[in-house]
Amino acid sequence: MATTTNSYTSVAIIGAGSVGCTIAHTLMLRRVCAEVRLVDIAEDLCKAQVQDLQDATYLTNVRIKYATPQEAGQSDIIVITAGAKQKPGETRLDLIEKNYKVLGSVLKGLHPINPLAIILLVANPVDVLTHFTQQMSGLPKNQVLGSGTLLDSIRLRGLLAQRLNISDNSINAYVIGEHGDSQCVAWSSATVSGAHISLIDDISDEEKVEIGKLVSGKANAIIKAKGFTSYGIGATAANICEAILFDQRPVYPLSCWHDEHQCCISLPAVVGRNGVVTQIPLPLNDKERAQIESSAATLREQIAKF
Repeated sequence: MATTTNSYTSVAIIGAGSVGCTIAHTLMLRRVCAEVRLVDIAEDLCKAQVQDLQDATYLTNVRIKYATPQEAGQSDIIVITAGAKQKPGETRLDLIEKNYKVLGSVLKGLHPINPLAIILLVANPVDVLTHFTQQMSGLPKNQVLGSGTLLDSIRLRGLLAQRLNISDNSINAYVIGEHGDSQCVAWSSATVSGAHISLIDDISDEEKVEIGKLVSGKANAIIKAKGFTSYGIGATAANICEAILFDQRPVYPLSCWHDEHQCCISLPAVVGRNGVVTQIPLPLNDKERAQIESSAATLREQIAKF
């Protein structure tokens, strides 16, 4: 459980739907911050969600309140979940036009934004929206990041842990690129406690492709059955907030600006109190480098339409 010496910290969540409220609940249970501020254009729904969450605050004494967009803009971290949900059969990139308009409205309402705030994008398509937020927010690029392929990487490690019958904490493997259909697994750098994964298990090329499909398709499978995902991304977003507020500096594959690719794309980065502290070079083979460039080209093409 998190502990802090900060006297007062706040996280604002824009969007009081299933994802936003799961993030709020997780932040509360882990005592990540002193106050969670919930904002939504549907005021009655938002206030009801706050009242419901307040009934659980006796466990941790974290304050949860309904906030205005202006109050949210002064928070330490601003998590943006607001936007149209991905429907069965839709790709994340299909949501661009709808969520671009939502994002513009959200950012306008937050102004003036706390110049020290970190903005975390969770809404999809997260890479494209992170890029637009960097352009529109007025904050330095290191202070605007997206959840990226962190959840995909967690799913990958979970699958490999089951296959190898070991703890997923012992596996270091990344899904990189777009958080979407063009993402890829960085097999050439995957290790188990420092040993290359090929020394532990001779995974065939066909099996690698199948594992990649299982990882990238998991969200769609869940959405098809229950209409949305919330627990995984809720835990992931809360974990990122914790890493930022406590300056923990883990290495996560988050969506952030890369000069080489001229877009926001997920590659390993150190995350701390100032957002993206630095980027970590990841050894890739020729095939993986080509996949990353193809993924970046897809994102640049979508961004150019706006």
